[in-house]
Amino acid sequence: MSAARTAASRLRLPGAGRPSRPDFLASPKVFRTEVLAGLVVALALIPEAISFSIIAGVDPSVGLFASFTMAVVISVVGGRKAMISAATGAIALVIAPLHHEHGLGHLVAAVILGGLIQVALGALGVAKLMRFVPRSVMVGFVNALAILIFLAQVPELRDVPWAVYPLVAGGLALMVLFPRLTRAVPAPLVSILALTLITVGAGIAVPTVGDKGALPSSLPAPGLPEVPFTLETLTTVAPYALALALVGLMESLMTAKLVDDITDTHSGKTRESVGQGIANIVTGLFGGMGGCAMIGQTMINVKTSGARTRLSTFLAGVFLLVLVVVAGPVVSDIPMAALVAVMILVSFATFDWHSVQPRTLRRMPLSETLVMAVTVTVVVVTHNLAIGVIVGVLAAMVAFARRVAHLVNVSSVTDPDGTQVIYAVTGELFFASSNDLVYQFDYAGDPDDVVIDLSEAHIWDASSVAALDAVETKYASRGKKVTITGLNDPSARMHDRLAGELVNDH
Repeated sequence: MSAARTAASRLRLPGAGRPSRPDFLASPKVFRTEVLAGLVVALALIPEAISFSIIAGVDPSVGLFASFTMAVVISVVGGRKAMISAATGAIALVIAPLHHEHGLGHLVAAVILGGLIQVALGALGVAKLMRFVPRSVMVGFVNALAILIFLAQVPELRDVPWAVYPLVAGGLALMVLFPRLTRAVPAPLVSILALTLITVGAGIAVPTVGDKGALPSSLPAPGLPEVPFTLETLTTVAPYALALALVGLMESLMTAKLVDDITDTHSGKTRESVGQGIANIVTGLFGGMGGCAMIGQTMINVKTSGARTRLSTFLAGVFLLVLVVVAGPVVSDIPMAALVAVMILVSFATFDWHSVQPRTLRRMPLSETLVMAVTVTVVVVTHNLAIGVIVGVLAAMVAFARRVAHLVNVSSVTDPDGTQVIYAVTGELFFASSNDLVYQFDYAGDPDDVVIDLSEAHIWDASSVAALDAVETKYASRGKKVTITGLNDPSARMHDRLAGELVNDH
């Protein structure tokens, strides 16, 4: 036994059996970055959560507490480190009609049911669908997002005291120049503190966070939604819950993929999908309005503040709760100009400027540029990232089908004695490319023995089999024999299963 233990100890890897150290404790610098990043995000979350509450037609506390529970829960169960989830405008737009018609109880029930749907979809592997989102749609998504972030700040710059404009300009200048001195403290936090001290100290009257709505003064309490648990309630909330689940998952998975690209790390998309559902269930039980990943706040956390771990996400939620419940009066004095400046800088940093450079546009295939433009246009017009991504993916599919359809080629060689002709078909045969296949043959002029060689082709769908059936029928009507050769195994199985079965004889 002692010899066995000695051998096992020799084979044991260094550190085996000891718990791994949390990544946010890798160094004091990393820990400081995560803490300060969480504080900056929390400050930026407050006015947005209040604004989204107004969109949904609920009390500001509903959006604020939703942001707290979403951030804290997703920091533990989510699959993408440093990504921020909270109450969002997309979710607010989905559930607003339900709250308007049926009240807060039905809204909360929809959030819980939507969370359950997200857990189910995540377990079924819906995250794998992200592989079908092409790069042109991703670039369009990012650029549209940057435009929406900027447009969301425009109302804060209309019909405001003149002092707002120099404050915004000063905040932007401070965030650009301060990192040249030191990166120990996030520039957005310095900008927010500096502008707040200036406006409070000088008594400058400008719009503040407190003008957006009253901040709560007590903690939320968990409980079930106050609705009758009947089939009628289920049928009422189910459509909104499904919409919430789909929109939330799409925005969260797109944001996770974006953060993957920025940080050069991989995230667990399935875990993120399930985590979003769990976070929404918990949020609903605390009476919140639900939420999903927030691209703007995530960019502040990851790109502007340099956060990379779960600690920043967790502390964003904790700081948010502390700021609104304990330090409400102080937070209320933060000028909106400071937060507008932060979001404008985030917008500028988020936009993929390389994608619109003339040199890039000249080299990029026209179809991909059009897909990017369609995605941006739809998102900006509808203010809905999910709709834009769906339309963009559909546009990319159409563009791809058109491009591949032209790659099918048909060439023929006739025997010297004129008794047989061989047609060589190359390319991918599917609905878009096989429609013209019927017109590539000389039915009247060909000899009686026709061979169609598909060694360099692949049959993908029933449309291609139907096209080959039509070719055989046209030759047969003229008393000519057709032989199809060279089918690979998948093509042969599909052809054998469907050939002669797709034409209605009646």
